[in-house]
Amino acid sequence: MRLTVSLLLLFLVAVPASGWSASDQIHLSKGQTVYVPVYSNVFSGPRSLPYQLAATLSIRNTDMDSWLRITSIDYYDTSGKLLRRYQDKPLSIAPMASTYVHIEEKDVAGGFGANFIVKWQSDRTINAPIIESVMIGATSGQGISFVSPGQVIRPGIR
Repeated sequence: MRLTVSLLLLFLVAVPASGWSASDQIHLSKGQTVYVPVYSNVFSGPRSLPYQLAATLSIRNTDMDSWLRITSIDYYDTSGKLLRRYQDKPLSIAPMASTYVHIEEKDVAGGFGANFIVKWQSDRTINAPIIESVMIGATSGQGISFVSPGQVIRPGIR
C-alpha cells in the first residue's frame, strides 16, 4: 500500500499541471498538402455487408485575420486512382469561413479507402485550417456518423 501511494505521489509531481497536450498546439504555416480519409462505405454484420455513407469534406479557415487559398481538391479511390478534381482554379476562403465538398451516399466509386488530397496556400504564415471529412448514413432506422481528420503529408513554409 505504501509503495502504491508513493508511486501515485511521484506520478502527480512528475506530470505537469498545465492542461496542455500535443493536440493543443497551434500549427502555423504558409501552406500544406493534406490527406483526408473518406469512407463511402463501411462493412457490418457477420457477412461484411457494405453500409453506404454520404461524405462531406469540410475545410475551415481558423485564422481570424487572414484569407487562405485552396489550390486543389482531388478525390481518389481505394486503389489510388484519381476520380475527380473539384478545383479548377484557386478558391479563396475568408477568415473564419469554410467550404465543403459533398459525396452522395449512392456514390460508391471511392470505396472503403477513398481519400481527398487538399492543397492550400497563404501569402503569410497563418493558423492551419481544419480539414476533415464527416461521414453519415441511415438505413432501416439504424444510423452511423463519424469524423475523419486530415493528416498533413507535405508541410508548407513556416
